[in-house]
Amino acid sequence: MTSASDRQEIVALLDAATAGGARRAAACAELGLSVRTLQRWTSEEAEIGLDLRPTANRPTPANKLSDEERDRIITTCASPEFASLPPSQIVPRLADRGIWIASESSFYRVLRERGQNNRRGRARPAMRPKPPTSFEAKGPCQVWSWDITWLPGPITGSFFYLYLIVDIFSRKIVGWEVHERETADFAARLLERAVWSEKCLTKPLVLHADNGSPMKGATMRATMDRLGVTASYSRPRVSNDNPFSEALFRTCKYVPTWPRKGFADIDAARSWVQGFVRWYNTEHRHSALRFVTPDQRHRGEDHQLLAQRSTIYEASRAAYPKRWSGGTRNWKPVGSVWLNPDKPKSARDRHGADEALINKAGEGGPMAKPVENAA
Repeated sequence: MTSASDRQEIVALLDAATAGGARRAAACAELGLSVRTLQRWTSEEAEIGLDLRPTANRPTPANKLSDEERDRIITTCASPEFASLPPSQIVPRLADRGIWIASESSFYRVLRERGQNNRRGRARPAMRPKPPTSFEAKGPCQVWSWDITWLPGPITGSFFYLYLIVDIFSRKIVGWEVHERETADFAARLLERAVWSEKCLTKPLVLHADNGSPMKGATMRATMDRLGVTASYSRPRVSNDNPFSEALFRTCKYVPTWPRKGFADIDAARSWVQGFVRWYNTEHRHSALRFVTPDQRHRGEDHQLLAQRSTIYEASRAAYPKRWSGGTRNWKPVGSVWLNPDKPKSARDRHGADEALINKAGEGGPMAKPVENAA
């Protein structure tokens, strides 16, 4: 309820607006107020500071359940015959016997008011799904993400399989292979080569993947244990827990040089992927990295490059001040990168999360120019 002092202040503001030429309905709409409410506030009762709403006569609804009927609902639901049944089962059974007490929704409402609207029977109560484990990458070779995608073969229904590992901090592709099958053995060998190639055998490394059989195969698990790699997996039946790999696959398959008719053979697929990886790591300016290449970010060269860009922009602003209405473009280096970051409690409680809270890989657009030596 709006207090009398607040009403007087709002009425004064609206009077000032209408005196200035504004329409009363438009002024009320700006404050989220209806004209009828304003009329009620300026009536004779409101003029003397009275608010009649708390003391208004509100008759009892004719369809309200009596205390006896509510007690009968509780007694019926608590009887041994119906103790393990929900109201959706109880009400039809009573109707078969020619008994009607109240509607099904009234049963639920009364049980809820009495604190007895609990799960009945032996079924376990629904559990809130656990959030995915979050990992922070403050530098290269701390958190990797990997997955397998299909590459179209020469005929419809035939595929080759691209194994791809990406460092989420720099977005650099640190390992890739193309095979004709999906196996944990191929994945384990790729991981071992990538660890040796990046010289991170003695560093703590997290490898994130989905729940596919190659990701959880015995050979892959044994290799990860031997290399000291911590395993991280997506939640079951959740498609967006591995965003970095999924975004990278989309970039891969939407470049202009992607062969729409498929690859002639596995050698052609490997040759094309090799060219794509070279372009992606060394030439592609990544939108999520302030448009530096993954290789530059991986080697720590992005700080000097972005500082140089910032200096150029500041000098241009000083030379042509009329062309700048505000500050220059943000060329500050990107900080740490989170894999599946924790959401604030307010975002978890509401239905659907704010897009700004969802960690996106932000892979940017297609290639700016064709891949060299591509199939």
